[in-house]
Amino acid sequence: MPLRPWFAALALACTMIMTNCSSPPNASPQAPSLEGTSWVLSSLLGGAALVGEQRITAQFADGRVSGSDGCNRYAAPVTLSGSSINVGPRGPSTLMACPPAVMRQADAFLAAMIAARSYQVVDGRLELLGGDRAVLATFEAQSTSLVGTTWSVVALNNGRGAVTGIESETSLTMLFAADGKVSGSGGCNQYTANWTQEGSSLRFSPAASTRRMCPGEGIMEQEQAFFTAMQTVATMRFEGDRLEMRTADDALALMLTRSGS
Repeated sequence: MPLRPWFAALALACTMIMTNCSSPPNASPQAPSLEGTSWVLSSLLGGAALVGEQRITAQFADGRVSGSDGCNRYAAPVTLSGSSINVGPRGPSTLMACPPAVMRQADAFLAAMIAARSYQVVDGRLELLGGDRAVLATFEAQSTSLVGTTWSVVALNNGRGAVTGIESETSLTMLFAADGKVSGSGGCNQYTANWTQEGSSLRFSPAASTRRMCPGEGIMEQEQAFFTAMQTVATMRFEGDRLEMRTADDALALMLTRSGS
């Protein structure tokens, strides 16, 4: 028996309402999780050019956000739920003194982090939003590829339980080529080795080097310590223009800065 016209119209309207309610046309996509991600600040509210040589970073892991505020190390608890974010009071930090403009920028960055109430990822950029949905800070994803990058070693494990700086008048470098070769200066000799990276895992083959003997106290010992430290590397971690290479038991093996940074 055919439906009466008014009943058929009512059934159609109910079907349309249910369809619209189950799939809202303007629904926002689920925000991707920030857990385990690393970011580099590209702009703050107002758009003023960032100052200072050290990049501002944010790493999200295990209920904490940490990194560099451009001057000091910082860490704070963070709660993430859907696209909501709540950064708690700043915890203990280093206490370096930096130029006034850098310190003001660090304060503005941390204030933006604490004021953020939600976030979104747009075209690969992370945006922290205030309660009024204004963009407080924008970040670019931290690059995690070594291919084509060049680094200078600023500290190394000397093999005697200490991390030391580099001897003056020497330069230890690492250039990572796409063919799996790493090369550079050990502070005296030129060297080359193979490298493999899988995610945060990093391994080096024994280095082959020229055989010069360089004058100067500690230069040859430093070079040998560098080649030995390379052999102990198991993992790596980027932070802006800095790179840490660590052993399997998480001891620091090498600390590097990107050349030109």
